[in-house]
Amino acid sequence: MLDLVIRNGSVVDGTGAPARQADVGVRDGRIVAVGDIDEPATRTIDAAGLVVSPGLIDLHTHYDAQLCWDPYASPSSFHGTTTVVGGNCGFSIAPVQEQDIDYMTRLLAKVEGMPLEALQAAVPWDWRTFGEYLDRFEGKLGVNAAFFVGHTAIRRNVLGADFERTATAAELEAMSQLLRDGIEAGGLGFATGTSPTHSDAAGRPVPNRFASRDEYVALAKVAGEYEGTALEIVPPPGRFADDQIELMTAMSVAADRPINWNLLNVSKVIWADCEQRLDAGDYAAERGGRIIALTLPVANAMRLNFVSGFMFDSLPVFSQLFELDVEERTRILASPEARSLLRKCVDSPQGRALYYLTDWGGLTIGQTFSAANEGLAGKTVAEIAKERGADEFDTLLDVVVADDLRTMIVTPVRGNDPESWKLREQVIRDRRAIAGGSDCGAHVDMLDTFSMNTNLLGPGVRDRKMVTLEEAVHLLTGAPAALYGIIDRGAVREGAWADLFVFDPATVGPGDIEMRYDMPGGAGRLYSNPTGVHHVFVNGTEVVSADGALTGALPGKVLRSGTDTRTVLVADVPF
Repeated sequence: MLDLVIRNGSVVDGTGAPARQADVGVRDGRIVAVGDIDEPATRTIDAAGLVVSPGLIDLHTHYDAQLCWDPYASPSSFHGTTTVVGGNCGFSIAPVQEQDIDYMTRLLAKVEGMPLEALQAAVPWDWRTFGEYLDRFEGKLGVNAAFFVGHTAIRRNVLGADFERTATAAELEAMSQLLRDGIEAGGLGFATGTSPTHSDAAGRPVPNRFASRDEYVALAKVAGEYEGTALEIVPPPGRFADDQIELMTAMSVAADRPINWNLLNVSKVIWADCEQRLDAGDYAAERGGRIIALTLPVANAMRLNFVSGFMFDSLPVFSQLFELDVEERTRILASPEARSLLRKCVDSPQGRALYYLTDWGGLTIGQTFSAANEGLAGKTVAEIAKERGADEFDTLLDVVVADDLRTMIVTPVRGNDPESWKLREQVIRDRRAIAGGSDCGAHVDMLDTFSMNTNLLGPGVRDRKMVTLEEAVHLLTGAPAALYGIIDRGAVREGAWADLFVFDPATVGPGDIEMRYDMPGGAGRLYSNPTGVHHVFVNGTEVVSADGALTGALPGKVLRSGTDTRTVLVADVPF
């Protein structure tokens, strides 16, 4: 007797092979048959007209904290995601010492845009070691989850508040031991970053940004000592400096692992920069390494504000502005002299790379909070400036100051023209890149990329013809499983874990994006209910039902390196 049979579906198996009509049989959490199945089952689902694919794998999330109160990693699971990877960018939340809990909480709120009230209300911090953090999730997850050991966490753990310097040899050895401990407990590998957008709650660079080149490379080498490990890094935005390319190459070579970096946004406006960043993969390959870009397969907008300052704080002079408290920041933004200095960022390399921010008139006012700004929501800054007969940059800051910096600012959708879509299609097929980069669990009021998967499988395949359905499923399942060596996932085949996504290819899509105030402490986040999703199974158990509701089951597993992952050496990357 089978536990489950899904009959008459179009099986898109995650390998890129053509779809085929087949039944899928499940027993004890695994797929035991694919084909014509006569064996009876406890439950049978008729999937006629529907696609049966592997559950989707999201390599870049920040669900580390949210999983403490939301075992389903919503809304990702509603969009077909069954496996998430956390700890990215160096921001795991273990190991941690008791005296650092407040610092780490506020750092997550600042650098990853997680509501502070939610973190304070719902993250128990009832662990100290990385192993204790993993253990607390056993039997308590609705999705599968793997976690990197983060550079910021281990550096703060060893250096404490005195992290704004190079580590001593003894401190580096202590960090190396914490990394070993984390990986031996099941950590996926080593994650870090060098991005200037990453600052703590006091406006200071996060701890790992003070690391020397030798520290980065030494810790990458430690990860390479273990089976089934991987490397991840977030570099600065814009064109890569030579030393950044050399650093990523050295880390990859030291560990003999591909290093995955986040994030490559594709647009014709910055195509020269995109090509230069992809070329880093060629540089590494010539020296025995492998650098692989994580690239969004969709166009997206961002919702920003001057309270958190995220993204704006990567612009010259603006970065210093966000080291100040809100009251002082507001006073400066009202100053003509300060504005004159700030507007010069447009002509900087960062300003050109972040063109979708510095085209002030192209920004849209998404939400306002003061009487002075009533009626402005939905208008572009250019439209408001024209109505007022004022300069666009001044108009933006006038609106922001009137709202005490809380104004929601919506960037243009980047790369939403036909040429950019063709370039995006080219990049997701490039062996130097892999599709992904949702950043889910972070910047919850800013990013709607949790809908990335249903956006690609629906409009991307149906309307834009970017890739075939079989290619799209492979990009979101088999390919990420292959990069990180995730065993028996990302495929519909006998013996694989029964992570399954059943959807209607004619209607699957991201749904309407909305704000929900359902997080702990009443905090808000962007959310959507997708269309065309019929069932989501994790390890053979349904977690999202046909009516779009959570079932309450918790079949998810903590995926541990060396047990649930196999080693993928530089030479072994299958694409």
